[in-house]
Amino acid sequence: MAAAQVLRSEWTKIKSVNSTALTLSLAVIVSVGLGMLISALSKNEFKNLSTEDKLTFDPTFTAFSGLTLGQLALVVFGVLVVGSEYSTGMIRTSLAAVPQRATFLFSKVAVAALLALAVALITSFAAFFLGQAMLGNHSTDLGSPNVLRAVIGAAVYMTLMAVFAMGVASILRSPMLSLGILMPFLFLVSPILGNVSATKKVAQYFPDQAGAKIMQVVTPPNDDAPYGPYGGLVILLVWVVVALLVGYALLKKRDA
Repeated sequence: MAAAQVLRSEWTKIKSVNSTALTLSLAVIVSVGLGMLISALSKNEFKNLSTEDKLTFDPTFTAFSGLTLGQLALVVFGVLVVGSEYSTGMIRTSLAAVPQRATFLFSKVAVAALLALAVALITSFAAFFLGQAMLGNHSTDLGSPNVLRAVIGAAVYMTLMAVFAMGVASILRSPMLSLGILMPFLFLVSPILGNVSATKKVAQYFPDQAGAKIMQVVTPPNDDAPYGPYGGLVILLVWVVVALLVGYALLKKRDA
């Protein structure tokens, strides 16, 4: 099957998954809504901050406060795009139609990643503009140094987290198992270890914590990570590439 036909086929399959529209919509609603709420609260509490906190206040990153939770919807999307093939038994039919397993997997990832990126761009720009509206006098704008980088970076970050989830699902071949590992890791394990001094230096190399640096315009005073925004993005990209390559290696080796 030609590559263009495979891409069209994957687009059709993604659209046919009932949860696609729901998960992508939740990513936007949760990210933007929670970001607006936290931005409004931050505006009201700004006068109570210490001098140091006022000087290091990051209005851009504040508007992205909801992305931490909203990204989980994109992670679910990434898992279901790959995992639903196995849970429904469609993987046998898919591999019979596209025996070139690299073409099959990476076409699926490419189509899903482009869709995730489109949704993530809408999310990041909406979260930024509406968050700044809530911040009032404490807001910033796209023309300020590094702000546009952070807004676009937020969309890239969310997209890469979805692709990372696709890689994990291709390794585990089960949506339930994949979500059972990714959700507790991203929602509990990573934040907890990142706030414990004994494990903080390890946790800062986790994909979510490293990648989130690209959304920062101002470095928090307690952030001692030995890399900057682009370094964090590279670390996340390494996680993504490794997950996809391992997933492909196992797909090539194992029976459907």
